[in-house]
Amino acid sequence: MSGQYWFPNMPIPEIMTALSEWGLSVSTEQLVRPSADFVMGVYSACLEQVTSISSNALQEPIQSALDSMEDSNPDLYAASISHNFLLYHLTRFANAARIMDFSSKDLCHPDPERTRFILSAFINFVKFVEQCTPFTGSLRDKSVTVTEEREQVARELATIQHTLTALKTQRAKDEPKCEELRTENAAITAHLMVTKETTQKVVKEIEALKVEKASVLSKKDNINADTALLLDTISRTRSRIVQSPERIKRNITTMGAAAIEDKKAIAQHEAKARDLQAKISALSTIEKDLRACVEQLQTTEKEVQLLEAAQKELADVKDSMDYKKIERSELQMKKERVYRQLANAQEKLERAQRHAEEKRHASQQTIERLQREYEQMDVERRENDKQVEELRKEADEIETKMAEHLRKSEVELNELLAEYWKLRHETEVYMETLANKLNMNVTSD
Repeated sequence: MSGQYWFPNMPIPEIMTALSEWGLSVSTEQLVRPSADFVMGVYSACLEQVTSISSNALQEPIQSALDSMEDSNPDLYAASISHNFLLYHLTRFANAARIMDFSSKDLCHPDPERTRFILSAFINFVKFVEQCTPFTGSLRDKSVTVTEEREQVARELATIQHTLTALKTQRAKDEPKCEELRTENAAITAHLMVTKETTQKVVKEIEALKVEKASVLSKKDNINADTALLLDTISRTRSRIVQSPERIKRNITTMGAAAIEDKKAIAQHEAKARDLQAKISALSTIEKDLRACVEQLQTTEKEVQLLEAAQKELADVKDSMDYKKIERSELQMKKERVYRQLANAQEKLERAQRHAEEKRHASQQTIERLQREYEQMDVERRENDKQVEELRKEADEIETKMAEHLRKSEVELNELLAEYWKLRHETEVYMETLANKLNMNVTSD
């Protein structure tokens, strides 16, 4: 960025005029042969125009530095410390004006050309700062807005602190309940794990009982089918058999015993079916209990999630409060800096009002001198315009001649290129013909 910065090297009259506007009366002799006291006073005046730092303003820090010294006679160092303080501020001012090599030599052993160069940079920088005065005024206007924003932030901070205190109190109240819920949740989880293992065993038994019930029902259907077949066979046999009382008795006895056995088997199957039905009812009750436990566990998980969300919200509020504290400190620093700038600007305004009358008189003299110089420059400008017009005509003629010459050169170059390619083609044809005549193998590179 410093490489792009540029300021004009002002002549001695312009330097004198610029310094006279600030109430500094300098002569040509002082600028041609500058002394250490002269450059010290002029540089200090330029520094004061921008930063409001004067010799009187430096007396307090100089005295503080002298008081902090352990030497028995600190007055011996007063001049050197004052010089170093002023050199430090002038070096910062020179760096701002893009003079990076400013040193003590420029104060103690000033060079005329170097002094005029530094004064040109300082005057240019001071005028630039004066042009930025509207921006400084806008900063003053913004300071009121910043103050209002700071008060609003303070109110918001108080509100947030109150909310945070309420949340802390609520959290302290909810902590025993949360501990009870954690304990209850752990107990429910352990009970659910035990219930899950029991349920798995019961489900396995139910599956086995379902398989056994299906087998029993299948056997019952088979027995009923066999009974129907036997009754049908009995009816058909009765119609065919000879009516023998003894044989009928034996058949009746055999069939009665078979029927008794079938009834016993049916009774056993019915008892097993009733047991299975009772077990299924018990399993249904267990399933309902499991569903109630799962619902209670889901309710507990929801309450835990709400508690975690509240804790997360509390952490966010803490982070927001820390950020507001940092922002408040930054706004406080900005306010102090704006107040310091405002005080400096007011002091500068008062100083400018004190010098206003002197500047007005100097400006009147400058206007009269500039009017005379302007009339002289107007005459010189007309003469320069005539010379520039003549030079422009000569330049137009030269450009016309150059364009004609370039056109002719281009035409000649095109003709030469055409002749060159034609000659090269004829040479290749001749070489090829000669090689054919001499039975030679010629390759063109």
